[in-house]
Amino acid sequence: MIPIPRPSTPDAQRMIKEHKECIDSMKGVAGNSVLKCATPGDTTTVTGGIHEDFQLNRVLLRMRAAPAKGKLVVVCTKVEKEWRIARLSGIRGVPPEFVNDKVYDNEQDPQHDIFLMRLEEYPEQDGFPEHFREGWKRRDDMWTVT
Repeated sequence: MIPIPRPSTPDAQRMIKEHKECIDSMKGVAGNSVLKCATPGDTTTVTGGIHEDFQLNRVLLRMRAAPAKGKLVVVCTKVEKEWRIARLSGIRGVPPEFVNDKVYDNEQDPQHDIFLMRLEEYPEQDGFPEHFREGWKRRDDMWTVT
């Protein structure tokens, strides 16, 4: 398992730079991928990002595999105009809560901010074999509303 580097380390700084470059090159493309477009906004030729940076790929996979409770997500507040960052409750039917008042004019920028927030929040050793809990539908996962 690859540890999540602390934001102040050289590894984290390298990943942050690569992530930001990928996010910036994807502006104008629907959705989000951590890949670099040869021409910004044109996904005909993509390189870098998770295809070439093994550590960034593994860290993003660990972050994405986290349980829904407390996960940061991008919420579109005005169709194709405004986006904000929110935190999931982990309980079905309970809406996410916005983490701050910052409003974005594209859907890519909040993805990079979420990446930075996750680097700060996640413990370095999170996701190692000793943290594994058997089963994917446990009572504390809130699969049913009582």
